Amino acid sequence: MAAAWLNLGQILKVNAKKFPRTVALKDERRAFTYPEVNRRVNRLAHRLLGLGLKPGDKIAVLLENSIEIVELYLATAKTGIVIVPINFRLISADVEYIAHHADAEAFVVHDDFLPTVDPIRPRLTRIPTDRWIVVGQRAEGYLPYEEWLAGAPETEPESAVRPEDPWILIYTSGTTGRPKGVVRTHESHIAFYLINAVDFGFNEHDVCMNVMPLCHINSTFFTFTFTYIGASVYIHPARSFRAEEILEIIARERITFISLIPTHYNLILNASPEARRHDRSSIRKLLCSSAPVRRKMKLDILEFFPGVQLYEAYGSTEAGIVTVLKPEHQMAKLGSIGFESLGTEFVRLLGPDKREVPVGEVGELYSRGPMLFREYYKDPEKTRASFHEGWFSAGDMARRDEDGFFTIVDRKDNMIITGGEHVYPSEVEEVVGSHECVFDCAVVGVPDEKWGERVTAVVIPRPGVDPRRITAEEILRCCRDRLAGYKRPKEVIFISPEEMPRTPTGKILHRVLKEKLRTPKR
Repeated sequence: MAAAWLNLGQILKVNAKKFPRTVALKDERRAFTYPEVNRRVNRLAHRLLGLGLKPGDKIAVLLENSIEIVELYLATAKTGIVIVPINFRLISADVEYIAHHADAEAFVVHDDFLPTVDPIRPRLTRIPTDRWIVVGQRAEGYLPYEEWLAGAPETEPESAVRPEDPWILIYTSGTTGRPKGVVRTHESHIAFYLINAVDFGFNEHDVCMNVMPLCHINSTFFTFTFTYIGASVYIHPARSFRAEEILEIIARERITFISLIPTHYNLILNASPEARRHDRSSIRKLLCSSAPVRRKMKLDILEFFPGVQLYEAYGSTEAGIVTVLKPEHQMAKLGSIGFESLGTEFVRLLGPDKREVPVGEVGELYSRGPMLFREYYKDPEKTRASFHEGWFSAGDMARRDEDGFFTIVDRKDNMIITGGEHVYPSEVEEVVGSHECVFDCAVVGVPDEKWGERVTAVVIPRPGVDPRRITAEEILRCCRDRLAGYKRPKEVIFISPEEMPRTPTGKILHRVLKEKLRTPKR
């Protein structure tokens, strides 16, 4: 019988022999070759099994981006244990909810986050006292990670892991409510690594810089695509994003690929003149994902990184990458998210009656393919509600043009109904965000007794701009000739960058922003 595709942990053994001198993982302090990583991961795998953990058991992980969290992903892949990555920016109550809901039976935490974990530890009774591990400084009641690994066997662990077994239980960022536990299998990730190595043209000579948090699906996809094919990964801590630091690392480490969100690109494009002098010539490919990209930003990115191949991808924690806009289509299809990625079945746009909508009309986007998740953990009702005849929807609305290219209109939950008319915030944000004095913006519907909802633009001014140049009247003037009357903002509110609610990956939380502004106006 033919062997199944090797999962991430199994391929590490192969790459340790195939690429003995290649640096697999590097951060600001350390660098490990593939053989060194494999030996460390084997020791970790043996220690996890030595705790009594079995395939299918869950281990919660509260770490910033680090070599240690990558090792935990790899070790769980080798043992069949399911990793539950938790966002390190969450408060104690959120961490407790995820660890409890996930049925975690062990917990790994960095010493910086002990103030978050210690208050909830007594209530996480499913986790025995000898299954708490700390990375960094020693702490009472915790196994010290590095000392714990020392002396463990470096041989390959004996554990049967099937492609269809669960590997990651990752919780959504909660843009529309309580986080949901998304169960993803080994084979869904293998499909991603192989498909995207082809779709993006990656090879073993690439150097990927990881910036997105490794508690987020984007990083688990792209970081491990590179370790799967035997390339190098530079791991950035991700606690904060400083454009000057990112540009310095790109130059120093000769980074060839980086995946960022629009917020990150905005910061880079507005970096200081000194930072802009760093060499960027090593960058071959860039990805922009996780949120819509405005036309002007794409043009600015292409100017700032001359000769780069720019990709835009649309996907979700549940579906993986669904569509890709490739470099050759960037200029002709500005604003589009491309067409189906390799291996994805045709995307369907369905109307309220669940029938496909004609070309040019807006419908809810459904997809199906090998990267699809298995289920929402312990929530069969939500799992059923997100599928239609085997096709999955993340709740995004889109339209398809006559050439087969898709454009995201907005999330179904973000749609504004004003005076009986439907307004998609992203369309208004495109216009408001094009103003030269606007750094970022969001558009939401605020309750209004006359119209039901009034279109409200929340604007972050560009740093250093004279306040006299960016007024509500100026924003409204910008919209006057480019938007129908019912789509134009009825109100403009200016805020600071810190006041804009976002997910850990930088997506604007329209739901939270809307709640902040819920003051009925006569």
